[in-house]
Amino acid sequence: MQKPLRVTADRVGQILALSFVIGLNLLLFPSDTAADDAVRHSFLGVGKANRTVIVGEDGSIEWKVDLPASDGWVLPSGNVLLALYGTPEFPNGGAVEIDRATKKIVFAYKGQQKETSTVQPLADGTFLLAELGPEPRALVINRAGEVLKTTLLQCQKQNFHMQTRMLRQLPDGNYLAPHLLDFAVREYDPDSGQVLKTFPTDDRGRDKRDWPFTAIRLANGNTLIGCTNGNRVIEVDADGSIVWSVTNEDLGENLFDDACGVQRLPNGNTVVTSYHASGDRVKLFEVTREKKVVWRYSGMKAGFHHFQILTTNGKLLTQNTWK
Repeated sequence: MQKPLRVTADRVGQILALSFVIGLNLLLFPSDTAADDAVRHSFLGVGKANRTVIVGEDGSIEWKVDLPASDGWVLPSGNVLLALYGTPEFPNGGAVEIDRATKKIVFAYKGQQKETSTVQPLADGTFLLAELGPEPRALVINRAGEVLKTTLLQCQKQNFHMQTRMLRQLPDGNYLAPHLLDFAVREYDPDSGQVLKTFPTDDRGRDKRDWPFTAIRLANGNTLIGCTNGNRVIEVDADGSIVWSVTNEDLGENLFDDACGVQRLPNGNTVVTSYHASGDRVKLFEVTREKKVVWRYSGMKAGFHHFQILTTNGKLLTQNTWK
């Protein structure tokens, strides 16, 4: 008959100690499978304090240029297109394309009014700009800097800086313009300047300061809107009714802090920038439709005005030209 196994107090202590070490290792050093499942993004980030940077999936700064920008894109060529804040060389802002390797400006347009808030590369090689000032307008320019089309924007004229942001041309050619102090996103006919649709953002009352900053037309026809100081993102249908929204209250933590830039990823998740975040606070985060945060970035010391997610876990985004 086999003798019963005797477990001494010392042996129990050794087993408990070993279990603690194993558990701690699993917590601090998760398995390769868990690591492979983690979300990692590289992105272009633009702003005033951080200037213009490309951040790798490991959080390192892969590229930087000392220019303050409010909007930006990494083009298919690899060059970087920026809408500039005012600088000594561009007192009213403007648009520049920068060679990634040499950091030399290969295209430039100097703003003609008070600010140049946004730029978008168009399929035919031209650029769409938003120019702010006494006559807020959308401009289409070519690479020679010639203005090919002008569309006047219907928004308030008392505060130039708050007239519009993230102007975008839609696939059908119309323009989508978020007008901050008008508390509305407006869709324009680019030829006549007529407002075709209006999507209000003051449903909670204007004291909430739900200023629309970014507006994106989604493939399903809905419009995704980032509301800056209101610290929320909403998705509205064709009638302007809210069909989805997310706030700090939904997340259970204060990640929203001036929700300027917004991007909907191919997987249906939404990435948001918190422009006022500073220090070690979260500057960018990705949230699912179920309002679960699956990625966050806390690097650098200031938030980003806008951004473009470039890769996810080493894979180039297939919808990288729309944000």
